[in-house]
Amino acid sequence: MSESYWYKNAIFYEVYIRAFADGNGDGHGDFIGLTQRLDYFQELGVDCLWLLPMYPSPLKDDGYDIADYYNIHPDYGTLEDFKVFLREAHARGLRVIADLVINHTSDQHPWFQAARSDRNSPYRDYYVWSDTDQKYQGTRIIFLDTERSNWAWDEQAGQYYWHRFYSHQPDLNYDNPAVQEEMLNVMRFWLEMGLDGFRVDAVPYLFEREGTNCENLPETHAYLKRMRHFVEENFPGAILLAEANQWPWDLRPYFGEGDEFHLAFHFPLMPRLYLALAKEDATPIVNILAQTPPIPDNCQWCTFLRNHDELTLEMVTPEEREFLWNYYAPHPRMRLNLGIRRRLAPLLDGDIRKITLLHSLLFSLPGSPVLYYGDEIGMGDNIWLPDRNGVRTPMQWDAGLGAGFSTAPPERFYAPLIQEGPFDYRRVNLAAQKADPDSLWHTLRRMIAVRKAHPTLGQGDYRLIQWETLPSFLGVLRQNGKETILALHNLSGRPLAFTLPLSDFQGWHWEGVLNESGSGQVPVTGFPVCLEPYQYRWLKLG
Repeated sequence: MSESYWYKNAIFYEVYIRAFADGNGDGHGDFIGLTQRLDYFQELGVDCLWLLPMYPSPLKDDGYDIADYYNIHPDYGTLEDFKVFLREAHARGLRVIADLVINHTSDQHPWFQAARSDRNSPYRDYYVWSDTDQKYQGTRIIFLDTERSNWAWDEQAGQYYWHRFYSHQPDLNYDNPAVQEEMLNVMRFWLEMGLDGFRVDAVPYLFEREGTNCENLPETHAYLKRMRHFVEENFPGAILLAEANQWPWDLRPYFGEGDEFHLAFHFPLMPRLYLALAKEDATPIVNILAQTPPIPDNCQWCTFLRNHDELTLEMVTPEEREFLWNYYAPHPRMRLNLGIRRRLAPLLDGDIRKITLLHSLLFSLPGSPVLYYGDEIGMGDNIWLPDRNGVRTPMQWDAGLGAGFSTAPPERFYAPLIQEGPFDYRRVNLAAQKADPDSLWHTLRRMIAVRKAHPTLGQGDYRLIQWETLPSFLGVLRQNGKETILALHNLSGRPLAFTLPLSDFQGWHWEGVLNESGSGQVPVTGFPVCLEPYQYRWLKLG
């Protein structure tokens, strides 16, 4: 595989800088602290760090409301701190991508301040204005719980401005060639510094057209192809990862013919992993992957279990959403927008069998896995914090006073530590998990190592294997012409024992590569499958 396709077999790790490590003792994570913790990522075995927004911002939306594209938020340090971090990450063989919010800015951005104050300002046309709030009526409102319209009245400007997200995040006007150029300049600025690419936020919404839903428009795809061409021409090896919360058939065009995004999140798969586990039935996983079209050879899906947002349930039916809410979020505080504001471990009641089973699916199904900071140690959440902040609490390094996150007094932390219940940081922390060879952290570290040792899990063809009378069984067969890996999963709380016909592999040698130390030949009569509740096994066939 070409080195320029590095992302196809990579493990990504999502870092919330504010939450990870505080290097200057002010209670906020920063680049100094992150640099000091870089050896941790090597030890875990991940390949690429994805940084949440790091730019100056009023932080009304935790940095997704950017006020300056060309600097670092002072809480996180300076541009020089960032350069040191990037140099040290690269020295350890780690790549780094960063969030790039191209759809909108903060209303505090100097562009918008200039735009609202003067109709003749060149920045007026950086945003979408109207004398009426009746345009683009076919467009859905994304944040239904806080916004009543996609238009907001600006008294100073004397017009309405368009926003797909919060009203303090005015949308940029991509019909203006200056805006298109400006975003390429932003990309150039960071890529020249050595950044390895971007996770590009909210990409379906760049253009507006009357009579449409203003999503996935041809004009949007044309500009995204231009971004890709710019990256390929000037920064080969850098990647673009699309955040487009869409159905698989609407997601497919974001790959183009291999000339748009390198990667895209597979949002529809994620809730179906939880649905399958709750129903003890693999059918939701099988069905959504059957509806997922093939993608170009130089492209890859990104798969994930959790991230910094709510667990979105947009891409399920209303009946499935109601079921998932009742099953995983019975308390009203656990729900947010069309989703669930809980971390992975609390969602699964801290059951390490279920947590590792979902990771086995994540690592064996097609796509490059993305881990969310803290989930590798089973961190908990705080549903009583506002918005999505409950899944963005400080990283729990040890059982000391500040959890190893900061030397500041805990009352000065940007968010409180989790200090009660089964996920209390004195019980759940990295130091404790490192001391226990059977911990979640050690289990996932081994899983990462095995996945990276078998590239077919990143790039191979796949086939899903079901057993008609046992819906809780799911086999994932991965092949790339050089090796064959079979991952077996029991999605139920009951043991499974049956004979799986593997006629294509009769007489082949098998050996366990994960959760299995045995070996032997595949019998003519079929392969005997024995799985304990929520157990998984990975076998190499050859």
